[in-house]
Amino acid sequence: MTATVYRSLTTAFAPLIEAYLRRRLRKGKEDHLRFPERFGQAGRSRPAGPLVWVHAASVGEAVSVLLLIDRMLEAQDDLHVLMTTGTVTSARLMAERLPARAIHQYVPVDRPDAVQRFLDHWHPDLGIWVESEFWPNLIGEANDRGMPMVLVNARMSEKSFRQWRLLPFVIRPMLQAFRLCIAQSAPDAGRLGTLGAGDVVFMGNLKDAAPPLPVDTKKLEKMVAAVDGRPLWLAASTHAGEEAAVGRVHRSLSDRFDGLLTVIVPRHPERGRDIGAELRAAGLKVALRSRSEPVTAGTDIYIADTLGELGLFYRLAPIVFVGNSLINNGGHNPMEPARLDCAVLFGPHMFNFTDAVDALKAADAAETIDDEAALTAMVEQLLNDPERTTSLAHKARQAAEAGQGVVDNVFNQLRPLLPTRER
Repeated sequence: MTATVYRSLTTAFAPLIEAYLRRRLRKGKEDHLRFPERFGQAGRSRPAGPLVWVHAASVGEAVSVLLLIDRMLEAQDDLHVLMTTGTVTSARLMAERLPARAIHQYVPVDRPDAVQRFLDHWHPDLGIWVESEFWPNLIGEANDRGMPMVLVNARMSEKSFRQWRLLPFVIRPMLQAFRLCIAQSAPDAGRLGTLGAGDVVFMGNLKDAAPPLPVDTKKLEKMVAAVDGRPLWLAASTHAGEEAAVGRVHRSLSDRFDGLLTVIVPRHPERGRDIGAELRAAGLKVALRSRSEPVTAGTDIYIADTLGELGLFYRLAPIVFVGNSLINNGGHNPMEPARLDCAVLFGPHMFNFTDAVDALKAADAAETIDDEAALTAMVEQLLNDPERTTSLAHKARQAAEAGQGVVDNVFNQLRPLLPTRER
């Protein structure tokens, strides 16, 4: 499919695309107040002076470039940054964590009219795309306007590579629109080059250099008091299917550890009530944070179905299972709990974070569990062995801190492309 054919199809099917977005809106997956942004209608004025546009798909990608955004803004006091993402969760998080002179907008849907409206308003001087989200109309239109673009923390999994090799006439023009591709690993760099990317360099993974997740200290103190020294472990960023397994692990261990408390932080907070209902049906006593339900002596499972509080619960829990890894979805970033002195566990499906996993495993700083039974056994072992838990946590933090130079390396590659002219 050529760019012209794709553009024609997305124009012809514009009503269906809008209907799809409105269905998402009814389900709470789009932002009601800012819905016009999805069609390229700006929610605020363009700031004066040079503007760098950073596009990240969702929470993980957006968080990974926060330090890089800080570096760019520190380097030029007349620079502004426009961050776009596509999810409600990421927008809420960016509202809390973006620095001054950085603003957030929802990325426009990849329809020609929406893309043109977006670019007509913002006129970015440089585009920075994060990881691997490719939108042909958005990339093509920006390139046609002569806007320089860079792909940072670029990722191309083996599975995606095999798929894209069947569509060279689609992927090659998009990759060639980027003046520079900064890959997050050497294999990623090789695959991107094979698919047609021009100037490809490997600088390491920005997610390895992200700052520790923030915390509200008063809320943390309140949770510490509520837990009151009970044995505790955390299942973080879980997805459908994993919470039921975590509930069964809790049930298996509760007779052996008096007062055991299991905390679940679902990746998508809006699933909290459904998770609670599922676990209650299994006979467990559940409290939901979103409903301000307290942790009592009888609480088995505490569901932290709120936004932006993983930093709190990583500081609270000595043992963390990283979700999305018992199911074949690729995991989530294990360096986030590693930075906060947690003993880190994850399932066998961590293919989106192979470098981080390799670094932790090489340092004997994490444990891979193959299934629910292995998770039960490992949590039991660590609850019984505080010294082993502390050792794992210490090694994990050392491994996480080893990647701090990545931001400097990526920034040095970007610096010659930063816009300096006044608008």
